[in-house]
Amino acid sequence: MSQRHAPSRAALTALTALAPVSWGTTYAVTTEFLPPDRPLFTGLMRALPAGLVLLALVRVLPRGAWWWKAVVLGALNIGAFFPLLFLSAYRLPGGMAAVVGSAGPLLVVALSAPLLGQRPTARSVLTGVVAAFGVSLVVLKAAGALDLVGVLAALAATASMSTGTVLTQRWGRPEGVGPLALTAWQLTAGGLLIAPLALLAEGAPPALDAPAAGGYLYLALANTAVAYWLWFRGIGRLTATQVTFLGPLSPLTAAVVGWVALGETLTPLQLAGMALAFGATVAGQTAPRPRAALGSPAPPSVPAPPGSTVTGDAQVLHRT
Repeated sequence: MSQRHAPSRAALTALTALAPVSWGTTYAVTTEFLPPDRPLFTGLMRALPAGLVLLALVRVLPRGAWWWKAVVLGALNIGAFFPLLFLSAYRLPGGMAAVVGSAGPLLVVALSAPLLGQRPTARSVLTGVVAAFGVSLVVLKAAGALDLVGVLAALAATASMSTGTVLTQRWGRPEGVGPLALTAWQLTAGGLLIAPLALLAEGAPPALDAPAAGGYLYLALANTAVAYWLWFRGIGRLTATQVTFLGPLSPLTAAVVGWVALGETLTPLQLAGMALAFGATVAGQTAPRPRAALGSPAPPSVPAPPGSTVTGDAQVLHRT
C-alpha cells in the first residue's frame, strides 16, 4: 500500500473505534440470545473459534520469541481478561465493573512511562478522570455493599487489558507479519487458556438453539475476530493512550443499545455522563504525542506495510 493510499489518522481512529462500539453490543446479545450463567463458555466461544478461523486465513505461526510473546499477550488481552470481566459482571451491581474498567486509560497512561518511555501529561490524566466520571454517570446505579471478589476481578481485568495494550505496542509485530496474524495468535492462545477453566467450572457445553447459535456466531466473528483485528491494528498505528481512550465508547454504545433495542430509559444525568465520556474520548484523540521520559529508551517501532505511515500506538456486560 503506497503512502498516498494509507488511511488518514481520522479514518484509522474511526475504524479502531468500531471495536469498542461492537463490544458495547455484548450485553444485549448475551442477555437476549445466549444461555444464562455460562460466562466462561461464552468467553471460550468468542475467542477460540475466532482465533482458529483467523489462523486458517493467515496460515502464519509465531517463530522464536514470538511463541511466548503471543501466549503472554493472549493471556492478558483474552485468556485472563474474558473470565475476569465476566466474573466481575456477575458479582457487581449496577455496572460497577464498567466503572472500574473505565479507569483503563489512566492505567495505560501510567504504564506507558516505564514500558514505552512516555511521560504522562496533565492533560491525559485529566481526560482519563473525566472519562471515568462520565462513564460512572451512565452506568452506575444505587446498590448495597460491593462484593470484594467482584471488585478485585474488575480491577484485575482492567489491569490485564491495559498491560496487554501497552505491551502490544511495545513489542510491535514480527517483520512481515500483519495485525490479522497477531490477532489470530492472541485469540487462539487466549481461547486455549479459557477452555480448561470452562470445562472444570461449568461442565459440558450447553445445548444451543438457533438464536444462541446465531448469537455465538456474531460474538465470534464480528464482535471478536473483526473487532480485535481493528483494535490491534489501531494499537500498531496510534499511540497506546489514543487507543485506550476509545474504550468509553463501549459502555456508551451499551447504553444506546439498551435504549433503542431493550426499551430502557436514559435519564438527564446519564445523558450528561455520555456527553462527558464522549468529549473525553475525542480529547484523547487530539492530545499531543506523549513526551519521552528522561533516561527512557524509545519503544521499539511497529513494523508496517511498505510505504505506509506508522504513528506509534471494555466491553460492557451490564444493563446500563
